[in-house]
Amino acid sequence: MKFTDMPYERPDMEKTLAEFDKILQKLSDAKTAQEQISAYEEADALGEHFSTMASLASVRHTIDTRDEFYAAENDFMDENAPLVQEKAQAIQEKLLSSPFRTELCAHFGELFFRNLEISARTFKPEIIGLIQEENALTSEYQALYASMTVEFDGKTLPLTKLSPYKQSTDRAVRKAAYTAEGECFDSHREALDSLYDKLVKNRTAQARALGYETYIGLGYDRLGRNCYDSRDVAAFRDQIAADFVPVVEKIKRIQEKRIGVDRLKFYDDVFMFPDGNARPHGTAEQILAAGRRMYHALSPETAEFIDFMYDNELFDVLAKQGKAPGGYCTEFEDYGAPFIFSNFNGTSGDVDVLTHEAGHAFAFYRAARQIKLSDLRSPTMEACECHSMSMEFLTAPYHELFFGDDTEKYELSHCEDAAIFIPYGCMVDEFQHRMYEEPSLSPEERHAVWLSLEKKYRPYLDFDGLPFYARGAGWQRQLHIYMYPLYYIDYCMAQTVAFQFWLASLENREAAWKNYLSFVDKAGTKTFQELVREAGLRLPYEAGTMKQIGAALTGWLSEHPI
Repeated sequence: MKFTDMPYERPDMEKTLAEFDKILQKLSDAKTAQEQISAYEEADALGEHFSTMASLASVRHTIDTRDEFYAAENDFMDENAPLVQEKAQAIQEKLLSSPFRTELCAHFGELFFRNLEISARTFKPEIIGLIQEENALTSEYQALYASMTVEFDGKTLPLTKLSPYKQSTDRAVRKAAYTAEGECFDSHREALDSLYDKLVKNRTAQARALGYETYIGLGYDRLGRNCYDSRDVAAFRDQIAADFVPVVEKIKRIQEKRIGVDRLKFYDDVFMFPDGNARPHGTAEQILAAGRRMYHALSPETAEFIDFMYDNELFDVLAKQGKAPGGYCTEFEDYGAPFIFSNFNGTSGDVDVLTHEAGHAFAFYRAARQIKLSDLRSPTMEACECHSMSMEFLTAPYHELFFGDDTEKYELSHCEDAAIFIPYGCMVDEFQHRMYEEPSLSPEERHAVWLSLEKKYRPYLDFDGLPFYARGAGWQRQLHIYMYPLYYIDYCMAQTVAFQFWLASLENREAAWKNYLSFVDKAGTKTFQELVREAGLRLPYEAGTMKQIGAALTGWLSEHPI
């Protein structure tokens, strides 16, 4: 079914909650394991339908945040999703205390129950009001961000459309674009500071109400992290600071020489070549058509997937006023349909969307057709990001479809960008850990922490007095810090796995694709640690991993100078 034809109907909450109660009674009355299995599958289908309606409301709201109907529906979902979560939690508790747990474990798997135990720690009915408030605050942040516009180049532009100017060959234009962006954020300084302060305090209150010392433990559990903890993440960040930041510094010194500047300023950071960064050739429609050709050529599995996406119009990728910033992939469970949202802006990021977000979409498409239970269709988030970030590299043989004679430039910048990102992502993660360890910090103290982390992870940058950025507030443009707490490190760990899949593909493309497809098709039936090791790859936080990857990347980059 095409996206535009998917019907939305506000869920009747009284009826929905009553149906969950009936299922709870069935679980209580069950005389056999099979009766409980059937009841849980019924609950899963009911949850999928609610999720589908919530996703439709969210997507249509983010496509146009000015649409009053879907803004109201999004608010409705923010308010009522915790009520569904309460029922789901009660159902999970029935399974955890089931007299048939041995049989249930044999049917659903040990990991299913490990995940239930983690989930059970993350919710009590007493925090429903706090969750509703958190949802409202994140929606307020997203709407504020979407509403921001700047007067630039004689036009009124949403912030997403500044990107081409930020990559201009004219250094003065780049600086002016970053200045305009910074001034725009500074004009909303009080609101941005206040929203984050409220979010930190809200999440801390939730954690303490549930018995956690800080939000960090709750945040890890809500992300379902089932095979590593904050000590492993800290060890990974330590590796990045010690072994990988020096690799990035070398890349940046090369970039300085390449673009002809004595010292990189912040507005030079994403400007990779003196004649301009690689840009995709053609219109948005031509880029989308090239994406379809790419996935047809890549494999039979991706050909089937991409036809489904295009035939059902499961994309909204053009930037426009009122549209929420960023990009994401979500899904409509009732239809087994992924959906890709983005803001095309004429940069190489447009192609990245067709590889990164399509990696997520491909994984859901496969899982929805092979795995019955929604709980097992998705692994934890760092493994999901392996799906997407690896796809960016495994599609490399077809990037010429987008970039033509600029392909070599794109390949080099894509590799460099991926490497440069990892320290930044670790900076975002350490910042968030600090914020939730010290939730009473003032806005000024938060900005000071960010500036100190800039020196640790990006010592090569000079902010040159730019508004917003120079005072340490640049973190406020990172949606994840407000909306998806403690999530960002998943990208960093996934990037290390993606690099390994890519390096393997340089040796044997067919074998690397087969290994990747196996990784994807295991979906949520394995932990991240199991998925990585069964793929014959190294875990990101394993001692020596980043030194090894850094050496391999340095070697490849030295062989591909421009």
